[in-house]
Amino acid sequence: MHLNCHSYYSFKYGTLSVEELVLEAKKQKLDALALTDINSCSGVFPFIREAQKNGIHPVIGIDFRNGSKQQFIGLAKNQEGFYELNKYLSHHLMNKLPFPERAPVFDHSVVIYPFTETFFALKENEYLGIHPSQLNRLPYSPWAKYKERLVLLQPVSFASKTAFNAHRLLRAMDGNTLLSKLPLSEQGDPTDRFYDYADMVGRCEGHSYLIYNSQKLLEQCQFSFYFQAVKNRRDILGSDWEDFDYLRQETYKGALRRYGSLDETKEKRIIKELEIIQQKGFVSYFLINYDIVNFAQHKNFFYVGRGSGANSIVAYCLAITDVDPIELDLYFERFINLYRENPPDFDLDFSWKDRDEITRYIFDTYNQPKQDHVCLLATFNTFQYNSVLRELGKVFGLPKSEIESLIYYGDKLDSSNYIPDQYGKLIYQYAKVIRNMPSHLSIHAGGILISHKPIHYYTATELPPKGFATSQFDMHVAEDIGLHKFDILSQRGLGHIKSALELIHTNQGKTVDIRQVAAFKKDPAIKAHLREGRTIGAFYVESPAMRMLLAKMKADEYLELVAASSIIRPGVARSGMMREYILRHVNPARRERAHPVLKDIMPETYGIMVYQEDVIKVAHHFAGLTLSEADVLRRGMSGKSRSKGALQRVKERFFSNCQEMGRDATVTGEVWHQIESFAGYSFAKGHSASFAVESYQSLYLKAHYPLEFMVAVINNFGGFYHTEFYIHELRMNGADVQAPHLNESDYFTNIKGKTVYLGFVHMKYLQQETSNKLLAERQKAGPYAGLTDFISRVDISLEQVLILIRIGCFRFTGKSKQESLWEAHFIMHRKKSPVGGSQRLFANAGFRELKAPVLEDLDLRQEIIDQLEILEFPLISPFHLVKDQKTSGIAALEMKQFLGKRVQLIGYLVTVKYTRTVKGDVMNFGTFIDKDGHWIDTVHFPPVVKKTPLKGRGIYLIKGKVTEEFDFYSIEVSSCERMAYWNAED
Repeated sequence: MHLNCHSYYSFKYGTLSVEELVLEAKKQKLDALALTDINSCSGVFPFIREAQKNGIHPVIGIDFRNGSKQQFIGLAKNQEGFYELNKYLSHHLMNKLPFPERAPVFDHSVVIYPFTETFFALKENEYLGIHPSQLNRLPYSPWAKYKERLVLLQPVSFASKTAFNAHRLLRAMDGNTLLSKLPLSEQGDPTDRFYDYADMVGRCEGHSYLIYNSQKLLEQCQFSFYFQAVKNRRDILGSDWEDFDYLRQETYKGALRRYGSLDETKEKRIIKELEIIQQKGFVSYFLINYDIVNFAQHKNFFYVGRGSGANSIVAYCLAITDVDPIELDLYFERFINLYRENPPDFDLDFSWKDRDEITRYIFDTYNQPKQDHVCLLATFNTFQYNSVLRELGKVFGLPKSEIESLIYYGDKLDSSNYIPDQYGKLIYQYAKVIRNMPSHLSIHAGGILISHKPIHYYTATELPPKGFATSQFDMHVAEDIGLHKFDILSQRGLGHIKSALELIHTNQGKTVDIRQVAAFKKDPAIKAHLREGRTIGAFYVESPAMRMLLAKMKADEYLELVAASSIIRPGVARSGMMREYILRHVNPARRERAHPVLKDIMPETYGIMVYQEDVIKVAHHFAGLTLSEADVLRRGMSGKSRSKGALQRVKERFFSNCQEMGRDATVTGEVWHQIESFAGYSFAKGHSASFAVESYQSLYLKAHYPLEFMVAVINNFGGFYHTEFYIHELRMNGADVQAPHLNESDYFTNIKGKTVYLGFVHMKYLQQETSNKLLAERQKAGPYAGLTDFISRVDISLEQVLILIRIGCFRFTGKSKQESLWEAHFIMHRKKSPVGGSQRLFANAGFRELKAPVLEDLDLRQEIIDQLEILEFPLISPFHLVKDQKTSGIAALEMKQFLGKRVQLIGYLVTVKYTRTVKGDVMNFGTFIDKDGHWIDTVHFPPVVKKTPLKGRGIYLIKGKVTEEFDFYSIEVSSCERMAYWNAED
């Protein structure tokens, strides 16, 4: 009866979630309905699940529309019908083609056209839909003679007057128009809602055949779907047996490469893993990941395999990961076990420069002609509260200032005197209705689906700006239907490593094998960097908090770094266990405080839960939960479980089991608190271990090739700190850092010996087109002789020339900046018309050497100001800018001598971390550098933050007490005032 229902996956049109849609149908005692979202199949599988759970027969289809104009509806008779609808929709979406008025020939789908006075011949599978409001026109229409081909077309898009109003607001947002100007043609009808059977009979009085035909049509559509079966690509080599045999052979070949020989422990582990991989149907999943990393190795692309997949010795032998699970005693069941229903998870990280080529390889390899098997995984962008307020403000035509007020007071209405006007009240009301509805499809961070049957059996695909076909559902649906994603991610840290290797080869002629991780773990230079927290630029270990943790732990072993990678996560720190871990780490006697059972379960971490799998271990061994229940607990705590009921049942079982086992109730509560505090934030041990491997690789380069490594960090524009502080680190390591130079710099920063020339990319106001022109001309005709030569060879505006001069690009001429600025104005005013190419404008015209008038010398401080304006950071010490040069303070390296005493320091702010106390008050952790370039760490408690808050970039006069913890020195700040800068007008 209801053949045209829309959920909120009809983006910015429908208002009902799939659950609400089914619930409304159930209220009306309907036994069947069709979900036909507009140009979308996003809600299909959740709808099938929900309908079947509520005893309703689900029919699926697509409402094909050009904008808001309905062309026709397609209903799938079976899975083949869903495939042909998806393929047809995908063709139009991918190629941005409008839908025609007539549907193509579908073999397994039904087509319903909206009512029209114009008669046309219907195919066997085609029908005409009549809306109840059109019944008075039907008797006078040529369609009246064809009752057997007419069906009732009662759309459903909302369930209440409020929802209809929300629909209109969504339509106005979609059209980027005021609500008052929204055309009727762009919105649904207020009657587009559910009616029970009796109501529909009344509305269709005298036309009961419409209801009969509709019901009959719904009965014809039988879409059966087996959710549990794995839908991923299988039979890579032609059969399951061949695939498994190949996986086994390659695993043993890799094992010999990794270990040289296999002892009983490793042999048993390989056999056990291979058996489980085969039983769970994940052979092809491993083989495809193996194929991807083989391609990467062939292309010399650097990559890191991480995630829980690092718990697998098979993955290690296949070089999918570089973490030895035997060495780390990694829990394979955290990755795959016979009780776990969720798919395995490999995260393959590539340099941001290489990822697209890897993605293209996957599409080219696993797609077939005329049958797509590969697509990127989508995610849903949802309406968030502030963005909804902003969009609704525009729809109501409010000025920007009023919209900003609405946003500012949005979460303060109960605690402020702000009283919104009638429009404000409406906006707040409907923001709550629209909030969290999906707004549009976006692309998952790195998920790729590779299906055995063509991908259009499961989803239609779209073509976003990224240029690869993308699904219309997210990872939760993919997991639910048995399509396990492949994660192909990009990471700036790998870009640092790759670029550093290239720079080392170019600058020093050396080739570095970055995969010698076993040797790196024993490297004295790396150990020293770790112990002292000298990790700026190194992947994952460069933040102030991480540097502090490493220094406090005196960490210089691989396992200590692995633990630190997880301990630093918010959950462990918040529960107070990070401090307790450090205490037990540095003081063996304190380890005796651990509960005997927990100490026995986690001896390596002194009885403290540090890794995600510790939740599984503790739940299993301490509370007697099954591995399956323990994994439900872990996933629920990390926010990955979609069933709150299942999590609650496991929690109850945790406590009841502990009681039955005679555990002390207080200890049980403490253990549960520890699980609850950190499980959602901690890493899997394999994940931490993978991060630690990459940290070692970064640290090796930093310890032995610091200049090339820091240049690589700068050129990849990724890291915890601003570019300025990586340049500072270069200087501290002995580099001669030069401002951009017309004849030495490239677009990106380069290194020649120990001299580093900043790239033109760092110049804020220099257009990329200008950079391209001057570099191309320099390569073609050689270095520039001077300003006159440059202007004669490059078509450039005066403004762009002045930028180059102000940053010092022409310093090779020996002329002062003021002279060059005067000369540029003189030449550019004489230049009648732009001349490109290599023509020498003045060379053959007897143009005499210009002689500038006597000009005032440039103040060093003005040079710094120019650098701040053009580069956004200084290349000369910013301390020269302080107006009061007489104020002094102790140096960072002297803090140890003043332990417990109140001191004064002058520091240049690097970064600040904002956090809240248990009471909710704001406190800060600051990081500064002193005049000598050494680091100062500060703690600002709430009273100090209120009295002397940090006010952004600048140089601060810091007063406070020197404190020490675990031999790590910092300042407990009592006041922190930003110092006044020199002003050129003074």
